Amino acid sequence: MKKHILIVLVLVGLTPCSRASDLNPTGAAPANNPALASNNALELLAMETSNSQAIPGAVLSTNVSTNKPVWESSITLGATATAGNVNSALATGNFQTHKKTPFDEWNLGMDAVYGEVSSVKNSESLHGFVQYNHLYSERWYGYARADALHDGIADVAYRFTFSPGAGYYFIKDKETSLAGEIGPAILYEKLDDEYHTYPTLRLGERFEHKFDGHARLWQNVEFLPPFTDPRAFLVNAEVGVDTPLSKHFSLQTYVQDNYANRPAPGFKDNDVKLVSALAVKF
Repeated sequence: MKKHILIVLVLVGLTPCSRASDLNPTGAAPANNPALASNNALELLAMETSNSQAIPGAVLSTNVSTNKPVWESSITLGATATAGNVNSALATGNFQTHKKTPFDEWNLGMDAVYGEVSSVKNSESLHGFVQYNHLYSERWYGYARADALHDGIADVAYRFTFSPGAGYYFIKDKETSLAGEIGPAILYEKLDDEYHTYPTLRLGERFEHKFDGHARLWQNVEFLPPFTDPRAFLVNAEVGVDTPLSKHFSLQTYVQDNYANRPAPGFKDNDVKLVSALAVKF
């Protein structure tokens, strides 16, 4: 009789163990074994990772894009010298940089020219600009622009122009862009030892075309007629070609034309520069 009672007690004691094993069919480690629990946790993490990769469109949180807009810049340097019957020297420099994002565009530049013929200065100019565009749609944008100019030969001690306005891209793709701009401007200058400040209108146009990702053609022009005296207008224009020589070097040839319908007394109304120089891109 005691033997039968002992057998029944053993069977009753084994029943909870069998139920525990049924509730843990994957062989999960008991809580009192940390090593086995850690191994099983790693196995479960690996299974979840493989499942997420198998599901179409599943992306891990560590997959972060690093494709960010960067500044693209170039420095152009040129020099010409002659000796003999006429001694002359001409040096030119140009710096350009720009950055584009889906909603903002930055353009900055500076150029300088200095030259002498028979020890007499015949070129002396320094120009810089900065322009910020904010795109409100794919083609419409608002802009703010500032220009500064010194031209010792044309007797322009300084000329500052500040202009906000609106612009529109008539053409905008990977190869070609054509934009028009309009807005009011304020102009400060010291011309012929006289100080002038007057409001003016600014009309601008910018064009650029890339030939199969190789040569680049650009052109821009701005027209500044003062509100108080439209006949004293200014025109600044540039057209040029950039021909790549390698990944970081190119040859640039461009023409700059600065026209003042009312120049300083005794000076010509038009200044034209033809520049051919080596450009370094970075």
